[in-house]
Amino acid sequence: MEVKIYLDPEGKFPAYQHKGDAGADVCSIEENFMLGPGEIKMVHTGIYMDIPLGIECQCRPRSGLALKGITVINSPGTIDSGYKGECTVILVNQTKQMFTVEKGMRIGQFVFNKYEVADFVQVMTKEEIGSSDRGKAGFGSTDKK
Repeated sequence: MEVKIYLDPEGKFPAYQHKGDAGADVCSIEENFMLGPGEIKMVHTGIYMDIPLGIECQCRPRSGLALKGITVINSPGTIDSGYKGECTVILVNQTKQMFTVEKGMRIGQFVFNKYEVADFVQVMTKEEIGSSDRGKAGFGSTDKK
């Protein structure tokens, strides 16, 4: 799959660190800054992509940062093929300490997936939805067995 990328002058190409990695790391292009406890910030990467139709790009946390309490708040953040703006990463500091985000730091990872577009069909009764063994059991229901 080919993904065309434009980079701001200080941007870095997404990079797979190891053979077989699903996620390509992306880096901050911002000057070093402090991310305070509970603070949320949109971080610039300088990456613009032309994602093929039928493909989405998910922005996910990096496990090393997540272990430190720094994560992507809208994980996975979806970048649609029709979006042509800068791909940013929305970080949150879930700790009680200040955290320094350095210029060039790997702050997230992009994973590309194929997707299907649903053809929604309205029905007139709930019975037309059908039934299953699960029924209406929802949140936490599998723990109650």
